Amino acid sequence: MIIFAHIQYLWLLLLVPAIIVGYAVLRHMRSRRIDSLGDRKLVNALMPSQSAAKGWLRAILSALAFGFFAIGLSRPQIGAKLSEREAKGAEIMICLDVSNSMLAQDYSPCRLDRAKLAISHIVDKLDGDRIGLIVFAGTSFVQLPITTDYVSAKMFLNTIDPSSVPVQGTAIGDAILTASKSFSAQSEKSRAIIVITDGENHEDDPVNAAAGAAEVGIRVYTIGVGSQEGQPIPVGGELLKDKAGNIVVTRLDEETLKEVAAAGQGAYVRAGNEEFGLNPIIEELRRMEDEKFNSVIFEEYDEQFVYFFAVSLALFVLEMLLGERRMKKRLFD
Repeated sequence: MIIFAHIQYLWLLLLVPAIIVGYAVLRHMRSRRIDSLGDRKLVNALMPSQSAAKGWLRAILSALAFGFFAIGLSRPQIGAKLSEREAKGAEIMICLDVSNSMLAQDYSPCRLDRAKLAISHIVDKLDGDRIGLIVFAGTSFVQLPITTDYVSAKMFLNTIDPSSVPVQGTAIGDAILTASKSFSAQSEKSRAIIVITDGENHEDDPVNAAAGAAEVGIRVYTIGVGSQEGQPIPVGGELLKDKAGNIVVTRLDEETLKEVAAAGQGAYVRAGNEEFGLNPIIEELRRMEDEKFNSVIFEEYDEQFVYFFAVSLALFVLEMLLGERRMKKRLFD
């Protein structure tokens, strides 16, 4: 399989046909200028050594050389092997609330999107730590198993929306239980669960779930997302209403989240628009005792860019040596 380390440079390939088209336009303009000088046959007779075929051949060689150069810039790579690498760090399971209440817009652009952005920024800062992702509403499931593959973590994160969980509600306790079961067998000490939610729990007992996690050495941290004055919930272009036709207002339940964090021997942080709250939690986790993990990863790709640069250089040299004049029919007079 071929991959490209800098795939954005492949956009330069769009210039390859542009070089040919540009040369065609220049030849057309040159032909019109020649026609303005007089009879075409007479003008051609005055320039017997001029070769139209060589001009086209040079343009094609230039375009191909540029194309191979662009491919080389994108760093094509082939052949990878599985390798086991030892890393140190903590295991972190993030439980992200994807219920409809997370669509409230007391954060920009909304609670859920702001949370996803904060998680993405934290993933960029991780080094050796293993991360997993749980999504929950009325129920919960593992969106991303525990891993050091941060690229996959961000990819899965981008796909999350309220439709990710078909059952609406906010079951924080179920999310904590799911996360507690999702750590790897290698982890015994440095394990943490971070729950990101507005705290409006209607389904179960999250405090008992957090206490159970703490008993087996898992710390539970909570991040409260929302405002206490409350915000309506936009769904499908309209504001969500209850059965009586009243607009539903979602409010941050800080007391529940503080109790969950206390039972889980962690900490509660209220999310802000600037500092969402993940940074201080991650800094605290870094002070925990690092554990050693064995991770299977792909590595040692075989770089191929040098071959494309070599072909490009050869084509450029050939184009320069080719010239534009017709070859003489006889080598010796």
